[in-house]
Amino acid sequence: MTTRTEQQPAEPHAADSHDLIRVHGARENNLKDVSIEIPKRRLTVFTGVSGSGKSSLVFDTIAAESQRLINETYSAFLQGFMPNLARPEVDVLDGLTTAITVDQQRMGSDPRSTVGTATDANAMLRILFSRLGTPHIGPPAAYSFNVASVSASGGFTIDRGTDKTKTEKVSFSRTGGMCTHCEGRGTVSDIDLTQLFDDSKSLSEDPFTIPNYTGDGWAVRVIAESGFFDKDKPIREYGRKERHDFLYREPTKVKINGVNLTYEGLIPKIQKSFLSKDRESMQPHIRAFVDRAVTFTECPECDGTRLSALARSSRIGEVSIADACAMEIRDLAEWVRGLTEPSVTPLLTKLQHTLDSFVEIGLGYLSLDRASGTLSGGEAQRTKMIRHLGSSLTDVTYVFDEPSIGLHPHDIQRMNNLLLRLRDKGNTVLVVEHKPETIAIADHVVDLGPGAGTAGGTVCFEGSVDALRASDTVTGRHLDDRARLKETVREATGVLEIRGANANNLQDVDVDIPLGVLCVVTGVAGSGKSSLVHGSVPASEGVVSVDQTPIRGSRRSNPATYTGLLDPIRKAFAKANGVKPALFSANSEGACPTCNGAGVIYTDLAIMQSTATTCEDCGGKRFDASVLEYRFGGRDISEVLAMSVTEAEEFFREGEARIPAAHRIVERMADVGLGYLTLGQPLTTLSGGERQRLKLAVHMADKGGVYVLDEPTTGLHLADVEQLLGLLDRLVDSGKSVVVIEHHQAVMAHADWIVDLGPGAGHDGGRVVFEGTPADLVAARSTLTGEHLAAYVGA
Repeated sequence: MTTRTEQQPAEPHAADSHDLIRVHGARENNLKDVSIEIPKRRLTVFTGVSGSGKSSLVFDTIAAESQRLINETYSAFLQGFMPNLARPEVDVLDGLTTAITVDQQRMGSDPRSTVGTATDANAMLRILFSRLGTPHIGPPAAYSFNVASVSASGGFTIDRGTDKTKTEKVSFSRTGGMCTHCEGRGTVSDIDLTQLFDDSKSLSEDPFTIPNYTGDGWAVRVIAESGFFDKDKPIREYGRKERHDFLYREPTKVKINGVNLTYEGLIPKIQKSFLSKDRESMQPHIRAFVDRAVTFTECPECDGTRLSALARSSRIGEVSIADACAMEIRDLAEWVRGLTEPSVTPLLTKLQHTLDSFVEIGLGYLSLDRASGTLSGGEAQRTKMIRHLGSSLTDVTYVFDEPSIGLHPHDIQRMNNLLLRLRDKGNTVLVVEHKPETIAIADHVVDLGPGAGTAGGTVCFEGSVDALRASDTVTGRHLDDRARLKETVREATGVLEIRGANANNLQDVDVDIPLGVLCVVTGVAGSGKSSLVHGSVPASEGVVSVDQTPIRGSRRSNPATYTGLLDPIRKAFAKANGVKPALFSANSEGACPTCNGAGVIYTDLAIMQSTATTCEDCGGKRFDASVLEYRFGGRDISEVLAMSVTEAEEFFREGEARIPAAHRIVERMADVGLGYLTLGQPLTTLSGGERQRLKLAVHMADKGGVYVLDEPTTGLHLADVEQLLGLLDRLVDSGKSVVVIEHHQAVMAHADWIVDLGPGAGHDGGRVVFEGTPADLVAARSTLTGEHLAAYVGA
């Protein structure tokens, strides 16, 4: 028999005292000796204007140090295969737990990467079909579009001692599910020959219009001097064999000027050199060429399913694995729920949980065969969250980067509930966020600022949401800001007609997009907004499209190189000093020879973190000392790159340093609210919102009458949104037409015309449920958008 004795309340256990994450003296990027205590097992939201240091504190300091400490628990051998993470610039970090980061980074855009492969749902489906599919065609790999069918046979000799050998025949085969025609991509490329060369010219007349195929370059010399063609004969007059050799010849060894080289037909050469790369990683002029010369069409062999006929022939009931992957995930979840085979019950349970998580997180309208590279930033982030829902882990730190991105106000409540669920399981949830709806659910708020860049990096406020609202910080003042409906709206000067639009889930949509005004296309996530605008608005020369694709860049890239600002500056320096422009590039002849223009010297310490020390010869200026002797307008090139955009605007406007081309570029950067950035600041240190606006500044230089912007408020603080609206107004007032895909109510309220798609997502959407002025939408309250906009403006 067990006896219980009443115990006196004991002293608090020592383990219970570790209920705070302590940060002391954080100096990463623009942080200025930030010291802060964050409560564990609570939901903490970090706010502040774009570029104030939120990501530097949360991702680059707290999450990065947690990851580094975890990596150090592995053996030295394993650490050799891991990225070497440097310790963040911070004096003390105490109370850390394992951090799981869910950021906005787009998922890999490899053509064979899909929603299914990224979440393991495809792997479970393949096992399911290999067990239950009829006819049975093989193991799970037989249903994979990433595995090709191969077979081989041959013999090998076994040595069994002196003069004793035995030859055995062996054969090997593997059944894969890859479509052999498109190699598992689902699309095949068709190259427009007229965009490759001018067939009225001969090889000696420089006929090519392909990047880097210039008259004296090796690419052209190999073709012209291969001996297969008459160099003075126009290409259009080639015979059948000559044309085949010119376009499709297999790799053949040739000797040119005593050098052994390989000649290959133009089409396979272009496919290997251009089409094997991810489109987004291409240089802009290469990407423009590919867009112009190559069209991708659905594979005729597999009808875009990526799978072989054998893989498509195996079915469970009436459904093949291709049919299952093409279903909307909510429909697939219902189909899986109807399967009751005891032998695969654990598999069905796990698959059902994964699919239900998609629906719960608001992605039920996706299909598993959706290419992962086509997901928006918000969809990609939520897809990464799938594996964490229902996890048994507790006391973990979850770090989210604006989880409300891409969400309609109707969907934000669902996301908030998921964040609260993670917290209620005993986890610490850190969220970088701008939306008032998500800030409102926080247990603790940290506001950074007061400004951006060098004007930020300090903690302006810590406390509850109510205390933030009463504070005099930028966020506190704007938290309850509500844009008012405009009393008068602009009249359209014309319309852009869209008829019979049926891309993705659109259901033969007919709509007129008004021109000469600010038109907002809205609707719940997955309702068909991007399909309507990007898939149906003709991509003519008059349309400038700014999508959500993040800008890429290394430590050597900066706003001056990305925007093209450095070119006119280099030319002006060269002209003023009578030298070559290449001297004024830290990536070219002007680079400091010691650090090769990096400004820092990296020391590789094998499994230990690499160290970066400022180059002693150039002092971090990146240029050779002789280059810094050349001056323009009283400044050397390193001093010009150290200027802020605001300073540069004044510097290039007038006087001896006047450069009109450079002034126009910095003026556009100031227009989008980046006046505080320095021209030479590495792109790797910019926040998501700063990169989005930098990209917008570049596109503002494009010639066009219609601007199409996809969620331009991404990464923008409430105060920054006001500046964006002013920019959109200036664009419209200058005679442009602006079409914005947006969920932010402030942008909707500011619009002249709204097109609302819905009523739901996926096959429940794809229809225009409202078109008219914001005032009419609020008055009607006939759609989800109307209800939320009415609540926002207080109507």
